[in-house]
Amino acid sequence: MPTIEQARGWYPDMDAVHGFDHVLRVYAMAERLAEAEGADLEIVRAAALLHDVEGSLPGSDDRPNHHHQSADFAAQVLEAEGWSKERIAAVQHCIRAHRYRSDGERPQTLEAQVLFDADKLDVLGAIGAARTIAYAVIAGTPIHAAPSARFLTSGEEEPGELHSAYHEYLFKLRHVKARLHTPAALKIAEQRDAALRDFFEQLDAEMRGER
Repeated sequence: MPTIEQARGWYPDMDAVHGFDHVLRVYAMAERLAEAEGADLEIVRAAALLHDVEGSLPGSDDRPNHHHQSADFAAQVLEAEGWSKERIAAVQHCIRAHRYRSDGERPQTLEAQVLFDADKLDVLGAIGAARTIAYAVIAGTPIHAAPSARFLTSGEEEPGELHSAYHEYLFKLRHVKARLHTPAALKIAEQRDAALRDFFEQLDAEMRGER
């Protein structure tokens, strides 16, 4: 089983969005959900430590494919540790299926659903707001910009429209709770989702001079 100290060396020191602090939060939440739902803890722990290990840096050209690259890296690590092919495949499925913007592979096993939910809970609540703003700053986009009518109806920006942190909330974050799988995660998401909604509604109102 990969250790936390071993995993620490696989992630960059400075990444405010997908760095090792994110991995530690997902690891702790995945353990909590796995214990509540009866999932295989060893599979879940390994997947949590390895889920963002390759190509996850914001703005990286590899970002859209990082779940596949991380799954390949995981196989190398676990093969070296003597894991069976079946258990390696189980970890790889968790990692490939953890992305919100999926390319087709959905979490089919309880372990994959636990990792997906743990990862998504980390974009809700106070930490979700902080990470979304950090991503916008790194990308050089605004924290807030008024979304176009086209974006509000279709999720597609007008030419030249910047995808602000507020856009990301409207496009993705407010829908995350509905995509969760496990009862334990849904219970946790109630408060986090409400906190995130309150933050972005307050941000929008302040930017408009309404509050």
